[in-house]
Amino acid sequence: MRIEIRGDKVKVTEAIKSYIEEKLGHLDQYFEHKEEIKAYVVIRVRNNEEIFEVTIPTPKFSLRVETAHKDLYAAIDLSIDKLERQIRKNKTKMRKKFKDILQYELLMQQDVEEENDSKIVKRKTLSLKPMDEEEAILQLELLDHDFFIFKNESTGTFSVLYKRKDGSYGIIDAE
Repeated sequence: MRIEIRGDKVKVTEAIKSYIEEKLGHLDQYFEHKEEIKAYVVIRVRNNEEIFEVTIPTPKFSLRVETAHKDLYAAIDLSIDKLERQIRKNKTKMRKKFKDILQYELLMQQDVEEENDSKIVKRKTLSLKPMDEEEAILQLELLDHDFFIFKNESTGTFSVLYKRKDGSYGIIDAE
């Protein structure tokens, strides 16, 4: 796995870099073509907490986790544990879902940082592919987000899947 590490208001030392590479290296066992996988790591500081964020887009799914802790190394360990749990929890779901698919389009996210005085501070562009609701739930869980936008295969409309406070899911369909 190739790893791209970026520090936001944090200097990434060689010790931190090697620790991250060692820890993320343990995840190689879960990927078939690990040399094609790229992990994007962002380390930043908010108040007195270190925030460690990892995004791993693959041809079949995307993994994302963000952890905040006072100690950076603890945040790294917690994040790797979360990623492993996500992979193990969804391994059978993913195998079942993707075993018949030869080519799965990657959900491309292009982040564009806005540098003006607008209230919009970040903009993302999504390439939406048709999927069913179960696949959208799987993507929502893998990305560790509160909502997920997708093109609903059954209705042909754009839908927003969101996680409710009680742990269930809701869908908003656009007409």
